[in-house]
Amino acid sequence: MPTNVLGTTLQPCCFVPQTGFYRDGYCRTGPGDRGLHTICAVMTDEFLAFSRDQGNDLITPAPEYDFPGLRPGERWCLCVSRWVEAFQNGRAPSVVLEATHVSALEFVSLEDLQAHAVT
Repeated sequence: MPTNVLGTTLQPCCFVPQTGFYRDGYCRTGPGDRGLHTICAVMTDEFLAFSRDQGNDLITPAPEYDFPGLRPGERWCLCVSRWVEAFQNGRAPSVVLEATHVSALEFVSLEDLQAHAVT
């Protein structure tokens, strides 16, 4: 199992709804994951609206992709670039550090993630 940003074993992000690039509940990445779905985040109304306004509607269900649509409070593996964009715009959702893949640190500092960590 890969490691998280804290250097320990990556923990699951969410099984309901089933998240992750591989839809296995983990924010793992690998070949083909061009979006790098590595940040386990807790959805908020503010972030969901921001993401929709940027062209990525995470609210509306898309059954053809087995996507149920997200609600505030649910966890989801976000693309690291979307989280960084939301962070730069003051709309970053909270992060579950234990479930955030270590490769996210290539794009965002541990300090910034810790500042948004779920407590």
